Amino acid sequence: MQPIPLFSATGLCRSLAGRLLWRDLDLTLRPGERLGLVAPSGRGKTLLLRALALLDPLQRGVLRLRGRQPESWGLPAWRARVSYVSQRPVAHSGTVEDNLRSVWGFASQRGRGGWHPARVCRWLERLGRPPAFLGYPAERLSGGELQLLSLLRALQLDPDVLLLDEPCASLDASTTLAVETLLREWLAADGRACVLTSHDPEQIGRFTTARLELNRP
Repeated sequence: MQPIPLFSATGLCRSLAGRLLWRDLDLTLRPGERLGLVAPSGRGKTLLLRALALLDPLQRGVLRLRGRQPESWGLPAWRARVSYVSQRPVAHSGTVEDNLRSVWGFASQRGRGGWHPARVCRWLERLGRPPAFLGYPAERLSGGELQLLSLLRALQLDPDVLLLDEPCASLDASTTLAVETLLREWLAADGRACVLTSHDPEQIGRFTTARLELNRP
């Protein structure tokens, strides 16, 4: 008997302004898998990631996490466990630490741990940033620094599925490689997987373990 996948989507369909982007789309994630989502610009990669996180309503299809549909989890718990990291992240006022700590106040995070600065500082070191980065004013961060903040904000919550939308688009080559190494290590823990989009085909080839092409319907 085959084990239940960590995450699955079956029969997904999406239209936008009367144009069909994809239909009858299926995907399956198993623990440790790094799925690269490949498609030309405008084919709905971001829309698919948002749909998987239920940030946008499904037009058609079924999602399951650990064999359970979203209704049995509840929407807040689903979004906590299937976490979308935007390619254009935003931060609220305050420091980087304020932004990282604030998500622990969400009801969906109760009982799931808490703020662990030592863990975050270890990650910052891996990414070539000093512990003082936690004190930087969030509104003054560069685009690349905002991407790092957004990634760390998601990683610290240990979701089951991480949906990464161009996570390295504003980063230099060395930081991009550091992010990939950190993600591989984080994903090595039991019961985690990710889906990634990237404008860089070399990154898709280097980092992902499987690919899904959004072909024209």
